[in-house]
Amino acid sequence: MSEHTVTVSTARELLAAVSAGVEDIEVRGSIVGAPGFTLAPGVSLRGGTLQFGARGVRLTSDNTLEDISILTADEEAAILNDTGVTDLGTLTLRNVTTRGQIVILAEDRVRGGHVQAENVRVLTADLRGRFHRPHGFGVDVLQGGFTLWNRQADPEVELTAELLEISAGTEAEPVYGSGIFVGGHGGRDGRGAGGTVHVTRLRTGEVHTDGAIPAGTPDLISAGVFVLSGATVDAMRTAGAVTTYGPNDMVLDNWGSVGTWIATGEVASHGPSGIGVVNFGDIDTLDVRAPIVTTGKGARGFNLYDGTLREARFQSIRTTGDGSIGIQISRPMGRLAVDGDVTTSGGEGLSLVKGVQMTLPAIALSVAGTGSVDALRIGGRLVTAGANVVTLEVGGRVGEVSIAGGVRATGAGSRAVSLLDSADIDIADIDIADIDSADIDSADIDSADIDSADIGLRSSGPRG
Repeated sequence: MSEHTVTVSTARELLAAVSAGVEDIEVRGSIVGAPGFTLAPGVSLRGGTLQFGARGVRLTSDNTLEDISILTADEEAAILNDTGVTDLGTLTLRNVTTRGQIVILAEDRVRGGHVQAENVRVLTADLRGRFHRPHGFGVDVLQGGFTLWNRQADPEVELTAELLEISAGTEAEPVYGSGIFVGGHGGRDGRGAGGTVHVTRLRTGEVHTDGAIPAGTPDLISAGVFVLSGATVDAMRTAGAVTTYGPNDMVLDNWGSVGTWIATGEVASHGPSGIGVVNFGDIDTLDVRAPIVTTGKGARGFNLYDGTLREARFQSIRTTGDGSIGIQISRPMGRLAVDGDVTTSGGEGLSLVKGVQMTLPAIALSVAGTGSVDALRIGGRLVTAGANVVTLEVGGRVGEVSIAGGVRATGAGSRAVSLLDSADIDIADIDIADIDSADIDSADIDSADIDSADIGLRSSGPRG
């Protein structure tokens, strides 16, 4: 403890220490009823619990918050920053818990700064009423419980950060909005130039979110973990389970640039038009070492819509709703591997695509005419159980191909393979089969439990 430390236990003592510019303030116990306040540059605040009725603690530059809980209304900001300073210096958050948003912005006069955060947990927050929302690809994005956002249009303005063990929400009380949100200016199209954020390491714990977006809304989304345009993350690890519960809630979403993204916790979406993992930006290596599971209508497993992706590997992907595609590739990529199965059990249904609700069939793996895969390896099976769907649909180029467990269509009127006129793929060595719909009721089939040795198969071969 510094010799300049002052210990406070009442709102009056706290405000007096803040007004006097004490360099190190230690809170003993819980303090209730203090108004929101601003820490002067260089001031540290640690220990205890602060409970506010409105906004909480405003940081300026070179401030530290440590071993502290800051609680306010879910709709308010528990921790925010003064945008009247030109440089944030280093803002440090260590062992911090909040009710209410943590939001660090570069706007107004802020021209730079670094955020160092470790073991930070946002218990609850409600971001639905925030006016400022990034826009791109036909949709607006809800802010996050933890938000680091460079809103400056000047590309010379950069924030830097290292963010470790950041968590948001619980299963019982998810964050209403996005969970962890890191973004640059990005322009109005999601790709324009502007101020940037550079994160060397971003590591997350458990994240639970519900955007509470009305079903069928075409132009608003949220995500459990969102890297937005203008943000670069060198190394990303979502170590805890990331779960979303509402319509249009993505789980892991990238519009920015990520070097390596490793997910070791389950990726789960339980609302309509969600996506387990979606990429509109640039990712070098994506490695999802836990299952991707979606249960809502139109909730897809993995989408490469735009940008670049050198290599992606998944443990397994399972979708259950109508319109819920397993994997959709719409851009050229390098290697795509799935260790286990890719299964879908839905038929046709509505799903949100770039700001438009569209009818999609629950295809297990689709490579669009605009997409390509240099090397494809499926360690398990591609299986669909819905009616009138295709299991493997190819319109682009697929180089090396290996599907160890074969391709199966188990629903009435469904096909195992559809090759469009523009397709370039060699499937001669792949076991391809349709199940005779007259002999089996697709409603009784759990695609994850199908054993081709136990049910009648008829070989279909490729179909165009």
